[in-house]
Amino acid sequence: MRVLALDYGSARTGVAISDASGTLARPVCVVKKAATEKGLAEVAGLVVDNDVEHIVVGLPLTLRGEHGKQAAETELFVSALRARVSVPVETADERFTTALAQRFGGSAPEDAVAAAHLLQGWLDADARQ
Repeated sequence: MRVLALDYGSARTGVAISDASGTLARPVCVVKKAATEKGLAEVAGLVVDNDVEHIVVGLPLTLRGEHGKQAAETELFVSALRARVSVPVETADERFTTALAQRFGGSAPEDAVAAAHLLQGWLDADARQ
């Protein structure tokens, strides 16, 4: 199953995608202003173009695991995204993905690397179940 992950931000949203077997994640790109009509259309296009079967959106919980302002904004984005795509969309705890992206960087944009860390963690957890 090919999975798309989004590290949502109001200005930039990192995008990562898994291989067809749903085993490995790789950073892909950054979508600017993903919550806008243009941004949602770009994400929906990535879903179709890559035969994505599932979407995971990082939910930025506080260090205590609580929902803050950014999590509420992300949930609004998730609702808008669900209305635009025909595949399941779920959220996953994204705490520390940006820190991991900064620490282990690479040549891809930091937001996309953060999305890849989110996705790899989700894929690894899903494989254990």
